[in-house]
Amino acid sequence: MRFEEYLNYFESILEDPHPYQDYIKMNWTRMNRWLKTGKVMAELQNVIKEPQEWLVITEPWCGDAAHTVPFIQMIAEANPQVEVNYELRDSEPFSIEKYLTNGSKSIPKLVIRDKEGNDLFVWGPRPKGCQELFQSMPKELAIVELQKWYNEDKGKGVQEELLSFLGTGS
Repeated sequence: MRFEEYLNYFESILEDPHPYQDYIKMNWTRMNRWLKTGKVMAELQNVIKEPQEWLVITEPWCGDAAHTVPFIQMIAEANPQVEVNYELRDSEPFSIEKYLTNGSKSIPKLVIRDKEGNDLFVWGPRPKGCQELFQSMPKELAIVELQKWYNEDKGKGVQEELLSFLGTGS
């Protein structure tokens, strides 16, 4: 699905009963805030010289996705050579099975492919600094601390990591 379809799906489930309903509502707000206030680094604009297909595997309930997917989308929009598709982790075709993180289905995942469909780079589920923070504390504490980290980072972490790959002439 395209980003607009993902947003439409996300919005359509805001009031549906769901075990993660509170997270879904918070993430809708967070994602829309980044879409309005987030800025793409100048170095990431028009950096991609060859056609690429990006696959973003995500879910509306994912807190990390609320803070990173908007930046992934904005980077793609700033690069005409990129075509982006979104897939829900928990729905067919279950592509996440090919991109596990230490055996788990951690999301979001960004899979960057060349025009022939060969994987060039896989990113996710969160920027390195955020991942280190997550691994350094109990999950209950990490949830609050990760939100603080993302708010202070303002999308720099994900952008810098993508620039380290994309800036090499991809």
